[in-house]
Amino acid sequence: MPFASLGLSQHTLKAIRSSGYTTPTEIQRKAIPLALEGRDVLGCAPTGTGKTAAFVLPMLERLVLAHETGHRSPAPSGLILTPTRELCQQNEDAIRTYGAHTGVRAVSVYGGMSMVNQLRDLRRGVDIVVATPGRLLDHLQRRSVDLSHVRILVIDEADRMFDMGFINDVRRIISHVPKERQTLLFSATMSSEVKSLVAIVQKHPAMVEVGNINKPVDTVEQLFYAVPQPSKVDLLLHILRSEPVNTMLVFSRTKHGADRIARRLEQRGIKTAAIHSNRSQGQRQQALDGFKRRHYQVLVATDLAARGIDVDGISHVVNFDTPPFAEDYVHRIGRTGRAEARGLALTFVSGEEQKYLRRIEQASGRRVQLLRYPGFNCPEPVLSPAEAVMASATGKHHQRASHVKTLRRWRMRRFGR
Repeated sequence: MPFASLGLSQHTLKAIRSSGYTTPTEIQRKAIPLALEGRDVLGCAPTGTGKTAAFVLPMLERLVLAHETGHRSPAPSGLILTPTRELCQQNEDAIRTYGAHTGVRAVSVYGGMSMVNQLRDLRRGVDIVVATPGRLLDHLQRRSVDLSHVRILVIDEADRMFDMGFINDVRRIISHVPKERQTLLFSATMSSEVKSLVAIVQKHPAMVEVGNINKPVDTVEQLFYAVPQPSKVDLLLHILRSEPVNTMLVFSRTKHGADRIARRLEQRGIKTAAIHSNRSQGQRQQALDGFKRRHYQVLVATDLAARGIDVDGISHVVNFDTPPFAEDYVHRIGRTGRAEARGLALTFVSGEEQKYLRRIEQASGRRVQLLRYPGFNCPEPVLSPAEAVMASATGKHHQRASHVKTLRRWRMRRFGR
């Protein structure tokens, strides 16, 4: 099904073609026609399935129609709330890309950037405000933004709004928005908290659900390696030297850990950048831009900083630290295998981290097999009794054969060789 069948106008279709996209994803096929009808939409889909375009495209269409019929407001008509700065920038970029031929003006406001510049941009007039909750409340207190004309409200990554403690701020902001509006709410997971928010902010929403929201997308191959914590950097270096790595996103549990990993890789001549909340906004943007332009082969990130990383062609995601929660695992590995491309997710598991594997098994829908990476020599990892029995029964030859088979399958799908 092409984009033209979704009811989008020619100027939007022209922008989509210019951006290189030809076929909508499943969440886009289902959500866009409903949103174009003016209905409230509750969209739930795994990370990497194209949720941004699913709300940006209909928002642009409806605002352009309002402008053409003489209903252009002196204040913002669209508001997108996101939990992180990176997502703000991602959404603003999407509006500029898809709205290139519309004349719709957007500005993003978030912490860490000059308030003076944001005030200037808002005074110039804007159709869509993309904002993090805290900074938008600052502007509301200053009376530098007027939300009384908002016709379309988008709450992006609603689950993370709860995780990051922003939900009370979101409720305060919504109190400034007209009750008669269209509300589009998108989330990667559907917790009881998100459902309670839906009941407050939406009216009879159309539910659009794609895939298993707690399960990784099928385009991601998943491998798990048993390795002691002190040997993880050595294994990472070994993989970078032995695998066809285009771009690699590495997840660290801590900010200091991310810096240490980046320093070790840089010392070995691998172009690497780190992104986390201790970095300034300028440093974070420089790292992300460099990663997108392939100046850096590796980007090391923490979970919160990684929200909003939307980079095409990430070939490898590495869980340097095994995530303790299945939801974080799903979000992490969803950074590869995006838009139906193939991706490879590697998880390093130390002895003390093996207790997290059961949760990951439930999320991935399959048993986790701990492997030893071929050709990499390291001290014997600490195995649980059950895993020691399994390793003894299957043997290292079987583990190696399974590993090689999986890698060959992934290479064939991604590279055709």
